[in-house]
Amino acid sequence: MKAFKPLLLAAVTAITFYACSTVPLTGRSQLSLVGDDQINPAAAASYKQLLSDPKTTVINSGTDAQRVKRIGAQLASAIERYLNANGYANQYSFQWEFNLIQSPEVNAWCMPGGKVAVYSGLLPVAQTDAGLAVVMGHEIGHAIARHSAERMSQQLALQAGGTAVSAAAGSKSATTQAIIGQLYGVGGQLALLKYSRAQESEADRLGLTFMAMAGYDPNAAVAFWQRMAAQNKGGAQPEFLSTHPSDATRIANLQSLIPEAMKYYKKQ
Repeated sequence: MKAFKPLLLAAVTAITFYACSTVPLTGRSQLSLVGDDQINPAAAASYKQLLSDPKTTVINSGTDAQRVKRIGAQLASAIERYLNANGYANQYSFQWEFNLIQSPEVNAWCMPGGKVAVYSGLLPVAQTDAGLAVVMGHEIGHAIARHSAERMSQQLALQAGGTAVSAAAGSKSATTQAIIGQLYGVGGQLALLKYSRAQESEADRLGLTFMAMAGYDPNAAVAFWQRMAAQNKGGAQPEFLSTHPSDATRIANLQSLIPEAMKYYKKQ
C-alpha cells in the first residue's frame, strides 16, 4: 500500500493538472486527458470510411441533401463567429462536413472535428428547417463541448481509480475485495451514465443557442422533442439508468433554456 501511494498521488496530480478545459458558452470545466490532435484524425478517418462503405448510401443531390448542407453551413458559420469573438479561435480546428445518408433511422450525429451525418429517417420528424437545426445544433454541441474526448478521459480516470481501489483492498479478505470491486464497478458505471445525461443536457443548451445564432427560432426545439416523444411507442427504462434524459425532462429543460437562447436569435 505504501509503495502504491506515490503512483496514486502522481495519477491524481496528472488528472487535476489536465482537468482545465472549459466548455464554450456553458463555462463548465471538464476532464481532458485526450486532445483533439489524437481524436479528430481518427474521427475523420472513420467518417470517410463510413461514407465510402458500399452499404452506405449518401444522398448527394436533391432538395433534402441541399437543406442539410445549407443548414449545416449556417450553423458552422454562426459557431465559428462565436468562437472567434470569445477567445476560442485557436482552440478549435474544425473541418466541417455535412452529409445526408439514406436510412430509416430517426437519427443524426456529429463526430469530433465537425463531421456531421443526418439520416433520411429524421426528416419527417424534423419537418422544417428549424426542426433540422434543432438536431444538428444539438449534435454539433457534443463536438464543440468535446464530449467524446471527455468520455474517453472519464474511462481512463475510471480505470485508474479501479486500480487504486484494488490496491487499497489488497489486504482484505477475498469476499471483501469482491464486494468493494462490485460496488466500485456499479457505482462507476452509474456515474458515467450520469455524466452522459449531463452531456446530453449540455448539448441541448449549446444546440439551442447555436440554432438561434444561425437564425432559427429556438422555440422549435420544444415542438421537435414532443414529436420525438410521440415516436417512442415502447416503454422507456428508468431515467437514472439511461444515458439520455427522459423526454419530459428534456422538454422541461429546453423550455427553461429558451429565454437564454433568444438573446442570440436574429430572424433570417
